[in-house]
Parts: sequence; structure tokens; C-alpha cells
Amino acid sequence: MRVLLDTHLLLWALGAPSKLPAAARKLINDANVYVSAASIWEISIKAALGKLSADPREVLAALEPAGFLELPVTGAHAARVVNLPPVHRDPFDRLLIAQALIEPMRLVTNDAALAHYGDIVTVV
Repeated sequence: MRVLLDTHLLLWALGAPSKLPAAARKLINDANVYVSAASIWEISIKAALGKLSADPREVLAALEPAGFLELPVTGAHAARVVNLPPVHRDPFDRLLIAQALIEPMRLVTNDAALAHYGDIVTVV
């Protein structure tokens, strides 16, 4: 199984794995785990605004040692966002949904609102 971690779970997986729900830990251990370049971008923006204390360069450098694969953002991913129902307004989450649909893979999140996008989302 291929899973895409949302940004929140990525930060927990790398910096505070004990905060991960058991279901998330199991998925991470049993799957090929991908991290979107959009999550690195989101971390960069929030860090620059002072809303997050993570260093995006350190997060990026930690992906491979953690066994995570980087998923680039493509034009097809960005274009797929236009067809998403307006369930969620966060542009980063909408891009992650589009990526999960196109690749295909399962988006793993702790944001229950994303469950409205269907069975490509696993809320933990």
C-alpha cells in the first residue's frame, strides 16, 4: 500500500512519534510512505510566518533516513484541484487530496473534515 502523510502527521512522525495514533504508526510501518513537496512548502511558509518552529530543510533531510519518499508536485496534481468539491478550503490539503487521487494513494491525516473526500482518506 502507498500512503501520503499530511503535514501534521509528518511532523509528528519525524519529531514526536509518540504523538502518532496507533493506527498511523501501523500504516507507516506497513506501507510505502510518501511526503508531498507541498508539505515542505507548507512548513516553509508557516515557519517564515512564525507559526511553526520546524526547519523545512531539516524536515526534508530527515525524509530519506525515516524511509519516506518525496512526492513532487506536478502540473497534473495542481490542475486536479479544480474538480474537488469545496469540502475543505486549505490549499495545501486540497493539493494533497489531488495528489492522492492521481497517484493513487491513501492520504493519512488527523483532520476529520478531509474524510468527506472519500475512501482515499484515512483519518487516524
